[in-house]
Amino acid sequence: MSQALNRSVLVDMIGYNEGAILRIKQAVLVVAGILALAVSAKIQLPMWPVPMTMGTLAVLTIGAAYGPRLGLTTIIGYMIVGMLGFDVFASSTAENNGWAYMIGGTGGYLFGYVLATLALGFAARKGWDRNPVLLTAALLAGNVLIYVPGLFWLGQLYGWDQPILQWGLEPFWIGDLVKLGMAALILPAIWSIIGNARQ
Repeated sequence: MSQALNRSVLVDMIGYNEGAILRIKQAVLVVAGILALAVSAKIQLPMWPVPMTMGTLAVLTIGAAYGPRLGLTTIIGYMIVGMLGFDVFASSTAENNGWAYMIGGTGGYLFGYVLATLALGFAARKGWDRNPVLLTAALLAGNVLIYVPGLFWLGQLYGWDQPILQWGLEPFWIGDLVKLGMAALILPAIWSIIGNARQ
C-alpha cells in the first residue's frame, strides 16, 4: 500500500530532493503555486454561457504536479493570502475580499479547492497523472469535490428553494470540461517528454 502511494510527482523531477536544497525548492514551488493560482483566477476567456476562468485548472494541475503534501501547503497558503485581504480570487475585488468574501457565495467552492488538490495529489502519487484515462477520472472526481461543497454552501446560504444548480453549476460545467480536457492532455504529455529526455 505504501508503494502504491510513493510514485514520483512532476515536481520531484525538478532539481534536488534532499537536504536544505529540497526545502528551498519546496518554498519556491509554494510561492510560485500561490502566484499561479492568483493569476489564473483572474484570467477570463470567452466561453458560453459565462466567461471561463483558469482557477480550477490551476488548482487541479497544481494538485497533480505537486502531490498531496506540497499541494495542500500551496492551496492553504493561497487561502491565507486571500484571507489577509489580497485580491487573489476570481471575483474578489479591492473592496470585496478577505474573510468576508471567503464566507460568501464562493466559500464552498474554495473549500472544494482544498479537497480537489488533495485528491489530485494522491492520484498523482499513484501514477494516475501519467495516463490520460486515469487522469481524466481523477480530474472528474476533483471537479465533483469542488462542486459538492460549493453547491451545498450556496443552498445553506441562500436557501434550498432557490435555483442553486442554475446559479452554481449550469453556467460553468462546459468550461470545466474544456479545462479538464486540457489538463488530461498536458500532464501526461509532460511525463512523456521527461521520459524521452531521460532515455
